[in-house]
Amino acid sequence: MAWFFLALAIVFEIAFALGTNATRGFTRLWPSVLTLLAASGGIFTLSLALRTLDVSVGYTIWTGIGSIGTVLFGALIYKERITLPKLLSFAAIIAGALTLKLASGL
Repeated sequence: MAWFFLALAIVFEIAFALGTNATRGFTRLWPSVLTLLAASGGIFTLSLALRTLDVSVGYTIWTGIGSIGTVLFGALIYKERITLPKLLSFAAIIAGALTLKLASGL
């Protein structure tokens, strides 16, 4: 169940990051409300995942995969460019997250 909560927390994290851009400095009401709800949902579901997972594993995967998702959806929604350095960074994040998972025995 912890991995389900972590996956849900990642979805919230991506929504929070993308929503922050849509708020235009928290000057737009509904994007601001949705962004704050996504942030709250992400922290809450991460806390549920961390009941079982080591914080070093759960938090790193949450931020790492959330970052990758934000870059990918940022490219789709906001037309941001995905460059070779970004792709290499994705690979490093994924390798680090997998290594942490394997090292933790979970």
